[in-house]
Amino acid sequence: MSNKKNFITTGVLVDPVGRDQYGAEIVVENGKISRITRRPDITYPYILPGFIDAHVHVESSMLIPSRFAQMALKHGTVGVVTDPHEIANVAGIAGIEFMIENGRQVPLEFFFGAPSCVPASALEKSGAYISGEDVEQLLQRPDIWYLSEMMNFPGVVNDDPEVWHKLRSARKYNKPVDGHAPGLMGEALEKYAKAGISTDHECSTLEEALAKIRLGMKILIREGSAAKNFDNLIALLTDHSDRIMFCTDDCHPDFLLKGHINKLASRAIKAGHDLYDVLRVACINPVNHYNLPVGLLNEGDRADFVVVEDLRDFHVISTFVDGVAVFENKRLNFTVPSPSQPEFPFRRSYASGQLKVMATSDRLNVIKAIEGELVTEWEVEECSRGSEVKANVEKDLLKIVLLDRYSESAPVVGFIRGFGLQRGALACSVAHDSHHIVAVGCDDTSIDLALKWVVDQKGGMCISAEDSVEGIALPFFGLMTDEPGEQVAGQYHKMGVKAQDQGSVLSSPFMTLSFMALTVIPSLKINHNGLFDVDAFESVSLFAP
Repeated sequence: MSNKKNFITTGVLVDPVGRDQYGAEIVVENGKISRITRRPDITYPYILPGFIDAHVHVESSMLIPSRFAQMALKHGTVGVVTDPHEIANVAGIAGIEFMIENGRQVPLEFFFGAPSCVPASALEKSGAYISGEDVEQLLQRPDIWYLSEMMNFPGVVNDDPEVWHKLRSARKYNKPVDGHAPGLMGEALEKYAKAGISTDHECSTLEEALAKIRLGMKILIREGSAAKNFDNLIALLTDHSDRIMFCTDDCHPDFLLKGHINKLASRAIKAGHDLYDVLRVACINPVNHYNLPVGLLNEGDRADFVVVEDLRDFHVISTFVDGVAVFENKRLNFTVPSPSQPEFPFRRSYASGQLKVMATSDRLNVIKAIEGELVTEWEVEECSRGSEVKANVEKDLLKIVLLDRYSESAPVVGFIRGFGLQRGALACSVAHDSHHIVAVGCDDTSIDLALKWVVDQKGGMCISAEDSVEGIALPFFGLMTDEPGEQVAGQYHKMGVKAQDQGSVLSSPFMTLSFMALTVIPSLKINHNGLFDVDAFESVSLFAP
């Protein structure tokens, strides 16, 4: 990492708070802005506060934090508010420690939260359990900035003692609480907000977002690799720029290759929104809401800022963090050390030939995946009682299989629509939030081949066809790799293209696949026990009565 140097830089300073822009000379000494002098003769380039991703799971990029930083800094991101609950579900507090320590090796600011729901619910099986006492211990730490998304909104509403222990701990240590309450409205939402939960990133409609804003919550407009709510929610920016932030939640490396929060800011500008409102949302609000030690281009602030070519596309010339030019002249000015691969729980073997399904009624419950959404629909398909139920590509009826990563138990088999595959199978060891191995495929042979590859690699994602498999190994907790992000992005893109060549109609099939086991987002999902009705919060039979 580069050493701090005293320097002077010039450009048009854009001030979202003062709603002003002017030619300026900025003097940086010992990592701080010591003086800003107006210079009317300066007309280029533009200097902005750094971009902040207000909610992201770094693990979902498939990159360890240090590799994630290399990609994000190129796009003017100086900090990310990040929930490490993916790795916590696999390896508990030891996993969180890995993320914090690896993040410290690079100049991007990682602001980690204390995961509130590990496992995601009492009906999930994960690799670790983080108790209310564990959460309180984490929240005491100066390197833990907030209580991460409270997905267990039924626990809040129904006064679960463990949930309220966590909420009281956040209040005790004066740390914000993030929300996660898709579709929650009415009296239940009122109680949820009054519990001190201050944000939500799960809104998909203006009506829902406005209801939460009226209760004092802030809305994170999410646009990532799987969930895309930007178009539905960006109208909020006109009247509620003080209550809005941008986030990606989950972004694969191909997403980061093209841009980050700067890309969302550009879309907002092109949609006709005011420049200062957009930059307030993209740069200022997260710093103020989470009390982050990030400079906002004032005298005396840390020198955290980005220099861009224009105020429409926000093409980044250079990124400064703590007074250091960490990216300039299209080059990163720091190196990434190679960490040793950690030990983590993972099953040892997989035996083929366990996927046959015999109908016990004449009605089959089917998950329906939806493009660009984490929610699913619930369909019922007719079948013949007593006969084998097979995948049917003509009806887009595929098998979905969940394989327990923490034991040697037999696979759980269901059926799914929405992927559109015509041949082969997809499999991955990224399956929010417990991260079992999940696969979708057109025939048992292809599914078996893909599952065996993931198990043999001790984590990864792959696509099978005929007798071949192509994949990306994820040796860090079965979630991440330490390969360069651009290389991983290329591999991931290639696999996405291959999936589409094999018939997939989804823009990000592996990301969608990874959410089919998330049993805190409606409606029908799959877990280690079989199908799960999220609305009723109970397991259901594969076959309807």
